Amino acid sequence: MPTSTKKSHSKFTELLHTQIRNEFHASHQYVALAVWFDKEDLPRLAKHFYAQALEERNHAMIIVQYLMDNDQHVTIPHVDEVRNDFSKAEELVELALKQEKEVTTDITSLAKAARDEDDYQGEQFMQWFLKEQVEEVSQMSTLLNVIKRSNGNLFDVENFLAREDLGDGGDDPTMPSVAGGAL
Repeated sequence: MPTSTKKSHSKFTELLHTQIRNEFHASHQYVALAVWFDKEDLPRLAKHFYAQALEERNHAMIIVQYLMDNDQHVTIPHVDEVRNDFSKAEELVELALKQEKEVTTDITSLAKAARDEDDYQGEQFMQWFLKEQVEEVSQMSTLLNVIKRSNGNLFDVENFLAREDLGDGGDDPTMPSVAGGAL
């Protein structure tokens, strides 16, 4: 049986397709968060979440490229509705942290599925995502802590973001190829 036929029916490949949807959904949710911050005249928080949205889009497109490189059919899925209504900044970052923790669980399941199927290339591919999720959860945890400590003064959070560098800025040389190029 050809390798591509075998892989196309694997749990790992099915989970990759689900993860494309999850990453696009995360991207859309981050756009919604960025727009909320933008509307509240918080440009640093808005910029941070606009960048997060692009990063999640790139993650989806990394998976798309991997599937194409492995001669797999790719279907770009729809995304679920995103939350747009919030009353305070803390809610937005709590949602982002929850979302990143869920993605970490998903990525761990993907790595396990690849290992269980003796798909060594798939397992290796997931290593970058596992590393990335440590950064993502840490970054959102830090931002949530800063917001809580600001006691409602979001200008302190804005100053923190202007002063500190959260994340890798998207310039990770170990990042896998992005279909169509990283944005």
